Amino acid sequence: MKRILLSSTILLVSFIAHSQNQPQDHVGNWVMYFGNHKLSEKYSIHNEAQLRLYEPFSNFNQGFIRLGLNYHINEYSLVTAGYGYFRTESFTKGENKIFSNEHRIWEQFILRNNISRVGFEHRYRLEQRWISLSDGSDDYKNRVRYRLYVSVPLNNPQLDDGTIYLAFYDEIFLDLSDTPFDQNRLYGAVGYKVNQALNFQAGYLRHRLGSVPLDRLQFSVFLNTGLGKSE
Repeated sequence: MKRILLSSTILLVSFIAHSQNQPQDHVGNWVMYFGNHKLSEKYSIHNEAQLRLYEPFSNFNQGFIRLGLNYHINEYSLVTAGYGYFRTESFTKGENKIFSNEHRIWEQFILRNNISRVGFEHRYRLEQRWISLSDGSDDYKNRVRYRLYVSVPLNNPQLDDGTIYLAFYDEIFLDLSDTPFDQNRLYGAVGYKVNQALNFQAGYLRHRLGSVPLDRLQFSVFLNTGLGKSE
């Protein structure tokens, strides 16, 4: 077990070191909660909350909550529709602080498959965004997102209880506008699945926001209730 944990940590550190050869801004951190709560065999509730900071444990960047209703087509696919509220603030605070409040409607489709012990998840998401800026102006945007997520269990052939695993994803964000590229997120993490109800991940995100490269440390908690699986 110790050898597996050490090997996975070395892989994650190598991933971070390679990414940090690029130009970067401040290293911040994201703390995230994801919940999935089964209502029936076909329906479940998704809920999440995130706190994003420009610097480790200081300088608020963004906080939000997101809720959704999942419809499970089968064990490999589901669709979701939901709502989110977002508060975002600039790095500079005080009189020079710039902030926005955003109301967002979102729809998504998730498709999963496995090749041997490696799990793949394709997530396709649409977003309708109503943004109110601190200067009194309003904006509306449509955005599409695609994320490829890969998980690799280390000490078990699949993600059973007590499994240490590696997780990676890349997600691209495109605005439906004349300048479509919005952002890209490249992520690597070490995870531990305690049981069907509880799961943890700690990792690193290389976040390219427009032309600005950002480095973010992440800690995530996944919680299940009922018969569902975390998304």
